[in-house]
Amino acid sequence: MKLKNFFKLMGALVVCQLAGITGSLFTISQIQTWYPTLIKPPLNPPAWLFGPVWTILYLLMGVALYLIWQSNSKDKKRALWLFAVQLILNAIWSPIFFGAHAIGSALAIIVLMWAAIVMTILIFKKISKPAAALLVPYIAWVSFATYLNFALWWLNR
Repeated sequence: MKLKNFFKLMGALVVCQLAGITGSLFTISQIQTWYPTLIKPPLNPPAWLFGPVWTILYLLMGVALYLIWQSNSKDKKRALWLFAVQLILNAIWSPIFFGAHAIGSALAIIVLMWAAIVMTILIFKKISKPAAALLVPYIAWVSFATYLNFALWWLNR
């Protein structure tokens, strides 16, 4: 791997992990104080599972971002823009849900994020099928997270 490519890969990984770190700043204390007070839906996973799952997802997202960043596709700018949109939505979800305890607002954000991820996968697929495939676990988890967010909003109105 060329040094330039190595730095692109590291940059892509860091950008994605920073989104996760941003979210965790609002999550860590609340997962032990506020979150346990909520009425939970069926299929609610244990709190300890979220950290490892998100770490892996951000890693996969970073590799997918790198693959697109490396391409010479005419759709590259649009793909990177869509990726940025979904990543920003991802980064602001935790401060809204855990920081502000605004479960309904977080639900609106996660629905927008889900749509942005789907659009990102579709444009990534035009450029790099492996990059699109790397985002499949992410959309699956966000689909499940959307169910959880909706159920938590509904049960704790």
